[in-house]
Amino acid sequence: MLKWIKKLKRGSSNDKSSLVHSDEGFLPPSQDTFSAISELSRVVRNNPDAVEIYLALGNLFRSQGELERAIQIRNNLIARPQLNKQFKARAWFELGIDFKRAGIHDRAHSAFEQAYQITGEDPAILKEMARLYAETNDFQKAAKYYGLLDQPLPQAHYLVKAALAANDESQSLKLINKSIKIYPGCVEAWLELLCQDYASGRWKAFKSNLQKALSSVEPDLRFVLLEGLYQFIRKNSQNKDRTFVINPDCAKVIVEILSSMEQNLIFSYYCSIFLKESGQLEQSKQWLEKSLVMDQQFWPARLEILDISQSEQIMTESFKTQLTFFTQKARLVKRFVCRRCGLKREHIFFLCPRCLSWHSISFRTQLTE
Repeated sequence: MLKWIKKLKRGSSNDKSSLVHSDEGFLPPSQDTFSAISELSRVVRNNPDAVEIYLALGNLFRSQGELERAIQIRNNLIARPQLNKQFKARAWFELGIDFKRAGIHDRAHSAFEQAYQITGEDPAILKEMARLYAETNDFQKAAKYYGLLDQPLPQAHYLVKAALAANDESQSLKLINKSIKIYPGCVEAWLELLCQDYASGRWKAFKSNLQKALSSVEPDLRFVLLEGLYQFIRKNSQNKDRTFVINPDCAKVIVEILSSMEQNLIFSYYCSIFLKESGQLEQSKQWLEKSLVMDQQFWPARLEILDISQSEQIMTESFKTQLTFFTQKARLVKRFVCRRCGLKREHIFFLCPRCLSWHSISFRTQLTE
């Protein structure tokens, strides 16, 4: 324990570019957090000037959910008239995290701003501010701070979120174009343009933007454009009986463009999907069969072929009921997975909700993935 305390006195920062960054938790090798709190409290009583230990003790209280005691420690440090500026900045920074953890977002903003005023553009502070603004739906400020961090992907992402929240159409388009300029591979921005073109029936613009999008985004993210558009149409075009039809002009453009590119499993699948939902069943089956030639284990294609073929079969009502039940259950299989942590989702995502990785989504071509 004493060796661990000495380590704290030397400083615990792992990020040399940050003056305020500190490890979350501060658990000793034994993981005996309660013992650590007791020992640190004793040391603090005997040496009230041990600022590093005060900060560590506050973090330990926070790790145990005792946020009021953590906040009290930060405030006591900040109130010291002769406290070194670096330590004061760290105290404000940790106080911001305490308030954020407690859900008191306005005070968290204020605390981070105080730390920012002392240190300037410290990366740890900028990162926390960016995340906090994103969590409180102030997307333009989130984009601003990710820009200061020189992280164009999240900066572009939150510009698109700001565009979606904008009331003015011209301002929305301006933000989307800005996001593409900042990060040309911003699949979120290209997807929003495609959805707007579809909703307005601007097929010339739709074709142009789809071509640009497919050439700009990473190859393993191209399916996100097609799946995102499909989900948008399904959400906004359903009738009372929960059926929907894709505009045949949309299917025509998609098949034309994807046919001109190097053929792959996913492209063939989405050609079939858009053709199927626009009422062109025979052409859809042809593309599904192409995808199965590429990979016989590609389960989404087999599911769609089964669905199309049901109307051609003579079945008893009992068999039809059972088949319908199993196909409906099969459609609930989560088709998308995070390449980093393995999280599975039915809908597309841009930021993994578990591991917070950007653009780590992939299509589950095999059920064993």
